[in-house]
Amino acid sequence: MTTLRLMPPRDYRLARDVCSYGYFLLSPNRWTIHEHTLTRALLLGGKPAGVAISQPGAEPMSGGGTELLCRFDRALTKQEIADARIQITRMLRLDEDAAHIRSFHRVDPRWKKLGRGRLFRSPTLFEDVLKTVTSCNVTWPGTVHMNRRLVEVLGKQSPGGLKTFPDPKTIADASPLLLRERCRVGYRDKRIVELGAIFASGDAAITKIEDPATSDDDLHEILLALPGVGPYAAANIMQLLGRYSRLPLDTESVRHGRTILGFRGGSKQIMLRVKRHFEPFGDQAFRSYWFEMWHHYESIHGPAHTWDRDATGTAFTAAKLNAAIKKLGEKTKERKASQASKRAKTAKANLGSAGSSA
Repeated sequence: MTTLRLMPPRDYRLARDVCSYGYFLLSPNRWTIHEHTLTRALLLGGKPAGVAISQPGAEPMSGGGTELLCRFDRALTKQEIADARIQITRMLRLDEDAAHIRSFHRVDPRWKKLGRGRLFRSPTLFEDVLKTVTSCNVTWPGTVHMNRRLVEVLGKQSPGGLKTFPDPKTIADASPLLLRERCRVGYRDKRIVELGAIFASGDAAITKIEDPATSDDDLHEILLALPGVGPYAAANIMQLLGRYSRLPLDTESVRHGRTILGFRGGSKQIMLRVKRHFEPFGDQAFRSYWFEMWHHYESIHGPAHTWDRDATGTAFTAAKLNAAIKKLGEKTKERKASQASKRAKTAKANLGSAGSSA
């Protein structure tokens, strides 16, 4: 067994910064809400290894900066340790230091007190791309199910019984029928196989995608050329790469525009208004947009570090969200009515007291 110790940025809090984006609820990731530990399997040198990542001594929303313990379910070679360090650093965004987060807070100070800034992602670009493709044109429970089945059917099992997300070659060698029938990916079957082949081949486009020197505009065009990647997916993959200038607009953007920002009109009109609303945040637009939406989700479901993958993870449906929003609105009205009633009673009592004095 190997234990890897990582020193994160001094403002890093595992519970807050892992539970910051929906992909932490997707297999093979599992956040244990009582132990505040992230478990999953990584593919290291072609071999699976389960890992449990914790931050002893750090409270969910206070403290932070303390050492991360990464306990593996088998002994790792030096090369595997180096590979694990790279993958965990990417997944947890440990390469975004405190100064980087402060630069975001200067643009949008609303999130300074909570320390929001880092967004959880996958240990590899390939996993991020597939998770994005499986989140298009489908409800969130559908995305949860597709990723669970991809892991169960095509993942490699670690000594501790955890399964990896399938690697590009495994996906490239899979038949579209298997993906459709056993993993329930629907119309995405052939596109997912094509994506596996592109990543497995070491296509030059993949190098350009991960190259910081590639401009946002060029990156967007390269992503749009990938199978199954449209404007929403391209913008989402960009934010997963740390490019926050574009918004992946979808039905949730419309919901947010209507319920939180108070916009009216058709879906296209609201999407346009949401885009314009966040344009002043410039190259930080997505983070401002996302944390505003995430804050709203937490007002409904509680702090994200208390969300269970198999419970809250399946609660993000249009019907359930609309019902929760309606209930929240009713509670707000009741609270305001109660406060108004108390003020009226206080005012009446004050008037009565003044009359008696006279």
